[in-house]
Amino acid sequence: MAYDASTLPDVSGLTVGIIGGTGDQGRGLAYRFARAGLSVRIGSRSAERAAQSAEEIAALPGVPAGGTVTGASNDEVARTSDVVIIAVPWDGHAEIVAALAEPLAGKIVVDCVNPLGFDKQGPYALDVPEGSAVQQAAGLLPDSRVCAAFNHVSAPLLADPTIDRIDLDVLICTEDRELVGVVAALAAQIPGMRGIYAGRLRNAHQIEAFTANLIAINKRYKAHAGIRVTDL
Repeated sequence: MAYDASTLPDVSGLTVGIIGGTGDQGRGLAYRFARAGLSVRIGSRSAERAAQSAEEIAALPGVPAGGTVTGASNDEVARTSDVVIIAVPWDGHAEIVAALAEPLAGKIVVDCVNPLGFDKQGPYALDVPEGSAVQQAAGLLPDSRVCAAFNHVSAPLLADPTIDRIDLDVLICTEDRELVGVVAALAAQIPGMRGIYAGRLRNAHQIEAFTANLIAINKRYKAHAGIRVTDL
């Protein structure tokens, strides 16, 4: 079946929480969802920092005047959001996710963390005992509905208010097929994006690792490369 955005569910009423929403990737996603008119909650270990970031995002070009962008502690954001995106640095991933197991119970959790290392030769994928960042998250969140998505979205493109469309595909890995439609619908809130099912969680490792290749491409060609799947 070819990709058909008209079949996607309505997600306009969902509140999207972003754990790590003060970082580049989380902030960029928050801006795009807020710009699309969704209710967005910025989470941080510091509620004050989260609130400041939310105020800044709400004031950016394209965000509706009546839109809702708020900030709070990670715990509060986890409790009060319908969909929660994990966009924290890899070195704090396990600790932060584990601490949110109780408030994230029953929630849709989207992990976009890429376990990468950097040395003088450039970026490279790190070994993760569980297989991937999202598999680690799934193990720490047994009562949540977990998927991987938004791993390959360029933070500078997300943050640039002069860019209206971001033409790329968001690869979605999950055991829960119903989540594919919800997350694809969220991706479709950003003009140009498509959400594409890319297999079960065990297939997420190579998606996370491929980010190292994209960084190398961006450095070589001075670009903001993404992924587009053909024949869909």
